[in-house]
Amino acid sequence: MRARFHVKHPKPVDVIVVGAGHAGCEAAHAAARRGARVRLITQSLDTIAKMSCNPAIGGVGKGHLVREVDAMGGVMGIVADRAALHYRTLNRRKGPAVQATRAQCDRRLYHMHMRALLDQHPRIELYQGEVASLVLDGQGRAAGVVDATGVLHEARAVVITTGTFLDGVIHLGERTIPAGRAGEPPAKSLAEDLYRHAFRLGRLKTGTPPRLDGRTIRWDVLETHPGETDAFPFSELHEQVLQDQIACAIARTTERTHEIIRRNLHRSAMYSGRIQARGPRYCPSIEDKVVRFADRPSHQVFLEPEGRDHAEVYPNGLSTSLPIEVQWEFIRSIPGLEDARIIRPGYAI
Repeated sequence: MRARFHVKHPKPVDVIVVGAGHAGCEAAHAAARRGARVRLITQSLDTIAKMSCNPAIGGVGKGHLVREVDAMGGVMGIVADRAALHYRTLNRRKGPAVQATRAQCDRRLYHMHMRALLDQHPRIELYQGEVASLVLDGQGRAAGVVDATGVLHEARAVVITTGTFLDGVIHLGERTIPAGRAGEPPAKSLAEDLYRHAFRLGRLKTGTPPRLDGRTIRWDVLETHPGETDAFPFSELHEQVLQDQIACAIARTTERTHEIIRRNLHRSAMYSGRIQARGPRYCPSIEDKVVRFADRPSHQVFLEPEGRDHAEVYPNGLSTSLPIEVQWEFIRSIPGLEDARIIRPGYAI
C-alpha cells in the first residue's frame, strides 16, 4: 500500500463510492441493494446530487435511460418525480419511439429527496471528506482509499464517480480557475494519484449558461411554455406527474446577439484553443450554434425556473465560456431580457 494514512476508519465496508453526483448515488444504492455495506464519500454532504448545470432530468435519449435505470431498481426517476416543477413530452407529434419525457426539477428538492433516500437505507453510510489516494493490495486490486485528513477507509471494491471534479478547471473567457464546479475545489490529489498508478485519464468538456434573476425578466412579452399534466412519470412507482406545475417561457436570440458573439469568439475558451476536449453533441454552446448555424437569424432560449422559493432562472440554450462582460452584453440583446441581471456567470469546464 503506497498511500500514507494516520488512522484507520474503525469500520471496513464492502464498497466505497467516491463522489455523490447522479452516478455516485446510483452506484451506492445499487451496491447496497445487492447486499453490500457501502460508504459514500463526498467533499460535502450538503451537495449530494446537486444538479450542477440544468436542474432537469430526461429528454431525448436521456429520458429512456432514466426509465431503464428505474426498471433496474435505480433512484433517479423516483427523485425526479418528487422534485419536478415542469414536465414536457418531447416529439409528441412524432411516433412513440422518439418521444421522451423531460422534467425541470427544483434543484434543492432534488438534493433533499436524494439525501433522504440514501440516509434511509440501512446499508449506506455517508462520509464527508476528500479522497486523496487509492489503496491497492499486493495483487494490484483496490483495497480502499485514503482521504485528505489521513483516514484509511478499507473496502473490497472502490467505485470512482468524480465527474468534473477530477482535476477540473473552469474556463471563463481568458480566465482559468481550478474547480470541480463554481465555488468548489477540484479533486486534484486523487487525479495525481491515479496518474501515478498509470490509469489512463481522458478529459471531456461541458458548459453551463449564466443564471438570471427572474424578477428582472419581462415575462409578459415572452411566449409562455406551460407544463403538461398528462406526461408520463419517470418511475413506475408513480401513477401520474405533478399537477401543480410552473410555466417556463421562450425567448429568442437576435442578429445583434449573434454579432456580439461573433465579435468576441476569440475570447471564448472553446474557440481560443484553451479547451481541446470534446463535448456532448446534445448540449452545444451558444458560440457553437452561432458558428455552425450561421444562416439562422435566431435560436430559442428556454427560461426555466430552478425552484419555487427563489428567483433563479436557467436560460437553456445559452451555455457559454465567454467573458462575463460579453455575457452581460449578449444577454441584454435578447428581447425580454433587456434588463436581466446575471446572478451566476456561465462557464466551460
